[in-house]
Amino acid sequence: MSLALPTAEIRVPSPARIANFPSTLEATDHELMIAVRAGEVAKLGEIFERYQQRLYAFFVRMTNQPALSEDLVQVVFYRILKYRHTYRDEGKFSAWIYHLARKVAADHFRKNAKAAAPTDPSDLHHHPDSGLSPDHKAVVADDLNLLRIALARMPVEHREVLVLSRLQNVEQKEIARLMDTTVGAVKVRVHRALKELRDVYFKIRREQAV
Repeated sequence: MSLALPTAEIRVPSPARIANFPSTLEATDHELMIAVRAGEVAKLGEIFERYQQRLYAFFVRMTNQPALSEDLVQVVFYRILKYRHTYRDEGKFSAWIYHLARKVAADHFRKNAKAAAPTDPSDLHHHPDSGLSPDHKAVVADDLNLLRIALARMPVEHREVLVLSRLQNVEQKEIARLMDTTVGAVKVRVHRALKELRDVYFKIRREQAV
């Protein structure tokens, strides 16, 4: 004895009743990089448009050399193309590209083994410009100049953690991944770097007051 299953009429909705979804959705950074890794190197142009300014800002704040920073950005994207096969499906693309940027910066400082150029820490201490008197503006300008000098005296690794955390707004968990450490360790490094910056800053002020 066989059981006959009841047949159900399958109705196909009319085109008018089908929801209209966008034909194309903007690809994520990860999806673009997967495409680049697979050989669609033209997709690298879209990644460049998204990250060129951020990387340029990172290098300018690390080296204080705009022309050099443009060259270093190009080096990063050359390495993305060269090492695209090393990209993995885990983690964030932004962490991976900053990892390459840190390597490029480290190579630059190693090849130019001398005191690192100062960066601009003005974003560490925001001073609204509106309504300031000329005298107040002069004081602010002097303070920022002292901060630049102080930051220039700090080791590159201390400046780097300040640039990433305070100027580039990179999440601490991403910085931890970049530096192969824990979030707690990153917090300690940022705290110590800020303390060192403050100590050096006031030391310079005392030196100039003599």
